[in-house]
Amino acid sequence: MLVKTRTATLQGISARPVTVETKISRGIQCTLVGLPDNAVKESLKRVDSALAESGFRMPGKKILINLSPAGLPKEGTAFDLAMAVGIMAASEQIPHEKLEGFLMLGELSLDGSLLPVRGVLSAAVLAKEMGCKGLWVPRANAREAALVDGIEVYGLDHLGQVVTILDGTQEAGTHTIGTPNMGTLGPQVDDLDFSEVMGQESCKRAMEIAAAGGHNILLIGPPGAGKTMMAQRLPTILPPLAASEALETTLIHSLAQNHLADSLVSARPFRSPHHTISDVALVGGGAPPQPGEISLAHNGVLFLDEFPEFKRTTLEVLRQPLEEGCVTISRAKASVRYPSRFMLVASMNPCPCGFLDHPTLPCSCSPVEVQKYRNKISGPLLDRIDLHVPVSPPSYEDLTAPTPSEDSRTIRGRVLRARKIQASRFHNSPGCFTNAQMSSRMVRECCALDSHAQWILKTAMERHGLSARAYTRILKVARTIADLENSPKIGVNHLAEAIRFRGLDRPSFGSGQSSGFASYPLRKVGGGR
Repeated sequence: MLVKTRTATLQGISARPVTVETKISRGIQCTLVGLPDNAVKESLKRVDSALAESGFRMPGKKILINLSPAGLPKEGTAFDLAMAVGIMAASEQIPHEKLEGFLMLGELSLDGSLLPVRGVLSAAVLAKEMGCKGLWVPRANAREAALVDGIEVYGLDHLGQVVTILDGTQEAGTHTIGTPNMGTLGPQVDDLDFSEVMGQESCKRAMEIAAAGGHNILLIGPPGAGKTMMAQRLPTILPPLAASEALETTLIHSLAQNHLADSLVSARPFRSPHHTISDVALVGGGAPPQPGEISLAHNGVLFLDEFPEFKRTTLEVLRQPLEEGCVTISRAKASVRYPSRFMLVASMNPCPCGFLDHPTLPCSCSPVEVQKYRNKISGPLLDRIDLHVPVSPPSYEDLTAPTPSEDSRTIRGRVLRARKIQASRFHNSPGCFTNAQMSSRMVRECCALDSHAQWILKTAMERHGLSARAYTRILKVARTIADLENSPKIGVNHLAEAIRFRGLDRPSFGSGQSSGFASYPLRKVGGGR
């Protein structure tokens, strides 16, 4: 007798449908085909013991199990439940007619109990897309699967409960997306606030621009100036996650076994890996492939403190994800793609000792040492960072000011208004949500300059040898500054401020001289708000 049951396998953060075809005929051989890995091949031993402990039996006949499509590699232990149910139905121990429309995942222990598996949330999304009438998962994964609205989820403790589902005596548990307890990743608005940052108005302005347009930002300043403090507070001024973003972010963290299985991620992720991180840990990989830090920061912030201390090869793997918003990991058997649309926030000292251009402390580094330190970061990578922001140490007057600084709620209000303008601008452009994501064609359409602004930008490019990518980044930042001012056109002051934030493109950086950040007129910080 031939019986088909449905399950799923992971490919990236998505689930692919797999049909478990079980045929019982004369003989005594038990065969499993369909590109299973070792964990899948061992399933037969677990299934044999689980059936016996659950009051069922392994038929003493020839059993052939095919995992279809046969050309798709199968990994992990999530196929146990579908294989056990297929054997039970093919040997007529349970009615096979009632299995139609169910998707099932779960690992079996030797006593028949079900153990949690990875990727259940992805399988729930697949089950909804396929129009399945129910999803069978271990009870430990039930709330995770129930985060997907519109699919009936059956949480099982033991293999024997399959009978209660088919008899209709066990009810499904359903939830609406967003209603469970909302999990959190990263700093919370109540814990951190920009009002705690004293002084640093120019830097806070740059952080506001970065948040409004989704731009990458590099903070350059001496130790103790507040670079890390400001980076940690960036999520407090970012827009809240939309329902689709929350689900997508949760999918990644669920896959990485990094997130509570009974809640959606409600806060934008904030990832801050140490500078000793390996290439694979940052970009993803391994066997089987796992998402790396750049994917765990999807829809959030990736903070790289002490930027030049990271291995150069590690930093270079950021180039493609920063441009495309995803990373493809290719292996001999298959390739997987993980989303990685994040805001990069990096910080660095201006020189090895940290005191180049410090207002009071002398720098002990030679020009050669400063240049060698700067060269740890490649030009192509710097090109992909929109804002290069100098951070000066706060003065005593800043630290003792009686009036608190502007809080995150106020700044976030302006960021949300700018994001609303961008949402209206890009409503007919799928995949584009912020100014930083504009294509070249969209930049030409949305970032037109008058003759005076064109002259200023031309002068900047010729004087500092800016690349074509830097040219585009300046226009995108200028567009964001104009949006913050609710200006339909990019003005000269918007463009000048955007050019000002390209400090590392200037030859004088690292020379021990002024870096020339005042080379272009800058509108007064806070003006027009």
